[in-house]
Amino acid sequence: MRPSHDPIQAISQRLDTFVAAQREATAGLGDEARLLIDAAATALSGGKRLRGRFCLAGWQAVAGAGGAAPEPSEDVLAAAAALEIFHAAALVHDDIIDNSDTRRGRPAAHRSLESAHRAAGWTGDPDSFGRSGAILLGDLLVAWSADLLDEGLATAPPGTTRAARSEYTVMRQEVTIGQFLDIAEESAFVSEPDERHAERALRVASLKSARYSVQQPLAIGAALAGADDAQADALARFGHPLGMAFQLRDDVLGVFGDASETGKPSGDDLREGKRTVLIAYARERLPLPARRIMDEMLGDPTLEAGQVASLQQTIIDTGALERVETLITDFAREADRALAGARLENAAVGRLRDLLRAATVRVT
Repeated sequence: MRPSHDPIQAISQRLDTFVAAQREATAGLGDEARLLIDAAATALSGGKRLRGRFCLAGWQAVAGAGGAAPEPSEDVLAAAAALEIFHAAALVHDDIIDNSDTRRGRPAAHRSLESAHRAAGWTGDPDSFGRSGAILLGDLLVAWSADLLDEGLATAPPGTTRAARSEYTVMRQEVTIGQFLDIAEESAFVSEPDERHAERALRVASLKSARYSVQQPLAIGAALAGADDAQADALARFGHPLGMAFQLRDDVLGVFGDASETGKPSGDDLREGKRTVLIAYARERLPLPARRIMDEMLGDPTLEAGQVASLQQTIIDTGALERVETLITDFAREADRALAGARLENAAVGRLRDLLRAATVRVT
């Protein structure tokens, strides 16, 4: 099958081809193994393919710098799809950490496996099976990501292979550390002065999202196209502030998002106790008694709709939402300015600006 010209379809087609190969390779391992492979296929379905699209955009911006960008090669399509597999792994593990019930409007992987255990009439605790199975599912997806990246890099020139693999390695390490810092902050905030909470939340946003979701995918694609230092620098100066804006928008949606759009219950980040910049800004403006009440409510999974609405109103009344919206705008402008005068393919720059708008002005 010829790859589609649409980046989302092209990435999805490459993923379908890879999953079909994995199904064939594991066909003789029995029904239980098929359950895990089916769960992996489900985890890879849907989504905006944002990281893969940034990878393709980075490649096209550099590959077409001397003229019109060619269609993505097989190696860059494989790299883009590999990033989507890694992201699926991160989401599976993230849902376990957050004890989330849904993902993209469907049961989270651990809940789906829990249901499969019950439906099969197996012995033991379905909840424990679901969580254990999802941990292993995430591990399998991480391995698949590396496998597909290797497939793509097998046909790439040695110099670009080393550069792309180095950027991929940085991405994996940083997002893992960023995820740990995120969960650590839910406990460590009590030992830090209130005025440092926003700074620490921005550090998490940088590692967990800005670099992982935007900057490193761009860098991987650019490396595969043989980017020089100036091109890599321009894309990094674009990618990081865009990634920060993307995560801040995610923080806003985690508190105020419409469940019918996000696939997550409204206020889910409040029930999970996420210590985001939004929360840090709100706490800065609250008197101590009200701050203590907010701290007691945050992280309570049993928060009712009225309590969520009260916290939402507090965030608005303190000006925290307005401050975060201003930050999003400022980061987006910084990203846009980074592309001015860069030696990158014109049409690809236009696509990057389209991705900038899609990532920061969104409802899901």
